[in-house]
Amino acid sequence: MFKLMMATKILIKDGKLTAGDVGLLLKAGGGIDDRTKPFNWMEQKQWLNLKALSKHKFANEHTFFFKELPDKIQRNEQVWRKWIEENEPESCPIPDYEEKIAADQNIGNFIHLCLIRALREDRTVLASSQFVKETLGEKYVEPVTDQISDLFDESKKNVPILYILSAGADPTGAIDEFAKKKKQYPTMKTSMGEEMEIPAAQDIE
Repeated sequence: MFKLMMATKILIKDGKLTAGDVGLLLKAGGGIDDRTKPFNWMEQKQWLNLKALSKHKFANEHTFFFKELPDKIQRNEQVWRKWIEENEPESCPIPDYEEKIAADQNIGNFIHLCLIRALREDRTVLASSQFVKETLGEKYVEPVTDQISDLFDESKKNVPILYILSAGADPTGAIDEFAKKKKQYPTMKTSMGEEMEIPAAQDIE
């Protein structure tokens, strides 16, 4: 989230985005009340996000980038539904808008992110990483990893090492491999969920 905000602040400072654009990304259709959803396969929240997107002028331009989006989806419903329901829509060509978004070298990546956030909120984090990569560079999306051997050299046997993990990350295998090399396997590991304070404290006693 910090890197995303840093990227948007840079674009705002450069005059390419406005605070309203960032507000759209964060709130989407939160302030919209519209019960005319014509698609039974689309969730109401998606429809409200879509309506908010269609009413927004990016970067204070005189035209609404997605003004015709609701009509385009109605006219090309099967294609749009297929795109919206893709496993990785952020990596697939966007019906009707692919060339138009790619042509905007200033904020095309941000516009793409807003579309993903509106119609596939569950893919927003991944789309945000794409946006940060295109805006700030590859190094800003590379995972920050510490070598387990370095952590071992700096650690003490009575002081636990705490890993704060992103979704899907699991250092267990690497820790076990290192422990085997040091002939200190198995190791004590505790997943710090709710009410795990006592088991964690017992592990280090």
